[in-house]
Amino acid sequence: MILRTAYICIFFLYSYHCLAQSTNELDAALPEPRAYIPDSQYLDFVYHDHDELTRFLRATSARYPNLTALYSIGKSIQGRDLWVMVVSSSPYEHMVGKPDVKYVGNIHGNEPVGRELLLHLIQYFVTSYTTDQYVKWLLDNTRIHIMPSMNPDGFAVSKEGACDGGQGRYNARGFDLNRNFPDYFKQNNKRGQPETDAVKDWISKIQFVLSGSLHGGALVASYPYDNTPNSMFQTYSAAPSLTPDDDIFKHLSLVYAKNHAKMSRGVACKSATPAFENGITNGAAWYPLTGGMQDYNYVWYGCMEVTLEISCCKFPPAYELKKYWEDNQLSMIKFLAEAHRGVQGFVLDPTGAPIERASLKVKGRDVGFQTTKHGEFWRILLPGYYKLEVFAEGYAPREVEFIVVEQHPTLLNVTLTPSKRNEGTTVPFYRPLPIPQQHYRPSSPTYSDSGIFSTISSGLNSLYSNIFG
Repeated sequence: MILRTAYICIFFLYSYHCLAQSTNELDAALPEPRAYIPDSQYLDFVYHDHDELTRFLRATSARYPNLTALYSIGKSIQGRDLWVMVVSSSPYEHMVGKPDVKYVGNIHGNEPVGRELLLHLIQYFVTSYTTDQYVKWLLDNTRIHIMPSMNPDGFAVSKEGACDGGQGRYNARGFDLNRNFPDYFKQNNKRGQPETDAVKDWISKIQFVLSGSLHGGALVASYPYDNTPNSMFQTYSAAPSLTPDDDIFKHLSLVYAKNHAKMSRGVACKSATPAFENGITNGAAWYPLTGGMQDYNYVWYGCMEVTLEISCCKFPPAYELKKYWEDNQLSMIKFLAEAHRGVQGFVLDPTGAPIERASLKVKGRDVGFQTTKHGEFWRILLPGYYKLEVFAEGYAPREVEFIVVEQHPTLLNVTLTPSKRNEGTTVPFYRPLPIPQQHYRPSSPTYSDSGIFSTISSGLNSLYSNIFG
């Protein structure tokens, strides 16, 4: 037992030393990710149909087996695979103590810019791993899951050049997939779709820390909540619906917007559309919607997801794709690095064994998260003083204080003591959720210029949401 405990302690200390060393080196020495470099000859700036997309992913996986792993989370209505490519120096196995993150594109079939940019991001990662120190650090310390298209059936019937709507938004059964998730504020009675069910199953099995959903029709980073408890009927209003982690979501949105070539300018796409200060907005303040994917990620699984609207035109001509890649490349990379901000660690029993499915929440931030089977947890937080509440069945609850700094994530290992039967301290499975009626005051985001490691449903709502993402 003593040897086992000593071994675990040495493992944690070594892991933390490596992490702290790598992040400090990043802060002090690593250059920015390289400016735009053309992709290799076999990925052109054109729209790829499903067969072409599949061939590219399979060819890339075969050519870079040490950096990529290709898998499907299910099939669309019409039988097309919902492909996901893992890009990491450990593509086939989770790296203990290191976060999983994701990008999802093309949830609306007629918004395919994100679909193509994610293919180019995959290509950039695998071809730059040995030459770009920032990319190497990111892939060595993160498992990046990239789903280029959540709605391949919709894409198959959409038309290039349709900027303000057009067919293909919905899946093959006519459902809007970004209105098809369970909703915290209102009951969502829409019948679940295979694509949505596949994503729900996916995120229930992998504890994602950070996520971005790529859309088109506007130029803005939109953060939760997308829905609001303020009205019985879904109508457009300009009222923000803020999460307990509003400061974090604003920060994440600003990281993307300010590293984008144009987004942070807050210029309206055209005269009849809104302009967004600093290129970010609260989702409900823009327009409320029920059944959105980003709220589901956050409330149900503690994953911080931001909706990234990256093109004023939903389906722009293919000759513009290269410019969209140049505008978004740095943002897409820097956003993922934010998973390494805040606190991370392990929940353990007195022998040093991990406690799976322990429930945690940061005090005052009532959306919870859980440990993995390895006892791991992560939470993105800005610099400051915090308290972590930890619960697990059969153990006495515990509250731990910690400090987050800017330079590197805080390592926090929490040991829980088994509760005595007569103490009555055993808690059942506990999943803290926010109180719908509770309103959070807006907070000013703390932002460092280039992100972490910077130096190195009513008719009106339906109409509005069809114009935008």
